[in-house]
Amino acid sequence: MTLSLTLLLLSQVQVQVNIPLPPIVFPAPPPLVVIEPGVQVVEDNDDEVFFVDNFYWVQREGRWFKSRDHKGSWVVVDPPLVPPLIVKQPKGKWKKYKKGFAAGVRAAEKHDDDDDDHGKGKGKGKGKGKGKGRD
Repeated sequence: MTLSLTLLLLSQVQVQVNIPLPPIVFPAPPPLVVIEPGVQVVEDNDDEVFFVDNFYWVQREGRWFKSRDHKGSWVVVDPPLVPPLIVKQPKGKWKKYKKGFAAGVRAAEKHDDDDDDHGKGKGKGKGKGKGKGRD
């Protein structure tokens, strides 16, 4: 009788795990920026929301979530099922990312703005120019 009472008690044990789903919702499909082939990120957003394989992806408190829709409907994803292309991304790098900015530096600022720098002139010169006096 003790065994049956123990089994009865064990069958009534319930375990609940509450994982808060991200409250990320976009009223319309958000603008996306390609950060590498196959990976896009939502532009200028407080959260790093990636778009890969037709899903939105976000990481919260060490857990990954995905949604097919920009309106939310997030579900928890087991780590092995998260695309490796986003797992390898440095955490926080793409927050507030804007097209034309790279790692916090404007892409245009990466190049020297000195317009009169045309190189050192060490080419072989085999092209046919349009200059005067050439036959």
